[in-house]
Amino acid sequence: MKILHSDELKIAETTLYAHLPKSIKVYGFVFAMNRGKPHTLEVLVDTWPAFTTIINNRAKDFMKKVTLYSSDEEVLRRMLAVGDAIDWSTYFLIGGCDLRHSPILKETAVSRGVNIKGLSLVHLMTLTELSHLPELIPRLSVLNESHASVVNKTWKFGGDDKGYRNILNLIRHFPTCCITDENNQPVSWVLLYDYCAMGMLYTQPEHRGKGYAKALVTTMAKRLHSQGYPVYCFIEECNPLSYKLFKSMGFTEDPSYRAVWYEFIC
Repeated sequence: MKILHSDELKIAETTLYAHLPKSIKVYGFVFAMNRGKPHTLEVLVDTWPAFTTIINNRAKDFMKKVTLYSSDEEVLRRMLAVGDAIDWSTYFLIGGCDLRHSPILKETAVSRGVNIKGLSLVHLMTLTELSHLPELIPRLSVLNESHASVVNKTWKFGGDDKGYRNILNLIRHFPTCCITDENNQPVSWVLLYDYCAMGMLYTQPEHRGKGYAKALVTTMAKRLHSQGYPVYCFIEECNPLSYKLFKSMGFTEDPSYRAVWYEFIC
């Protein structure tokens, strides 16, 4: 195995781009790293430069998280089973992972004496053609640091200090978009995760039904596209309203692909 350094990450980005959309979450992390976004990631590959498996570890941040992409399941099995690509001694998440890798993850967890719990099954939605997006509307703004608390309170995985610091980091370093009221307070917003996926889309209940979500996704998608970002999101299968919204705006998915989030508990 090899840890990639800055010059090699640029080559890895090009290689991962050729495997989109299935490689998109790892690609998003590497894309952000190559553009100077702050991170605590370590990127491992099985071989270099012709790698088949790449693993991102984030160990010193808000939560220990792992992201991976592999086109060779035997290589992935070997890296997980006999290598030290992942520290199995502490709690961690593997998110946005190809569902077809689930048997290997479960098998390795058993052999390591670690409990594995499925958190969510999601659709991977990508946008390559912007023609379905509506025109923009006024009163669009961006979030600032003072808005981190209100976003944290409404985020499904937030509500605590770790969530607050995560959101604060995203507001500081990644694109955001919001709609404000007459007091310049955000009533609807969307952020970008550090793997460059749109997320945390939310509208305050009293402002729903006004088309705000569609306006925010439109604005963010056009902004990301103009800056060379991948335009994508993950939508939980238990969220049909969001799925319908993104489909109506031209987002598509590979019907043969599903991503999954797993929790590993020592």
